Amino acid sequence: MLPDLLARIPPDQEIATVTADGACDTRACQDTVAGRGAAAIIPPCRIARPWKPDTAGARARNEILRTSQHLGRTLRRNWSGYHRRSRVETKMNCVKLFGQRLMSRDFDRQVAKVQIRSAVMNRFTALGIPVTVALG
Repeated sequence: MLPDLLARIPPDQEIATVTADGACDTRACQDTVAGRGAAAIIPPCRIARPWKPDTAGARARNEILRTSQHLGRTLRRNWSGYHRRSRVETKMNCVKLFGQRLMSRDFDRQVAKVQIRSAVMNRFTALGIPVTVALG
């Protein structure tokens, strides 16, 4: 599915990174990401072995695997920014808690309801962020 999603983005639009879970650790996904000139933030599985370095995606994935083995999986994930993925999933779960369905049939009303949900979520997030003030 990842190659199809990346194909929807216009070729002239630059992509810096692509973050996905371990299910996307395939040659097709790695080659597609490398073909777009992006960095793949996809963790290899625990028993991953190096691939034959015949494509740019395979070479990039082998470098990720070497780094993961050298630094350790946890440090590699924090260093690469993979932890941001779990933050997004957590926020999407919060959005789903507001309701899975839109009851309106009119598209404009559906858009309005989604915007209201987003505004409420942003307000809840703002209320939970601490304000830090420097003293002295």
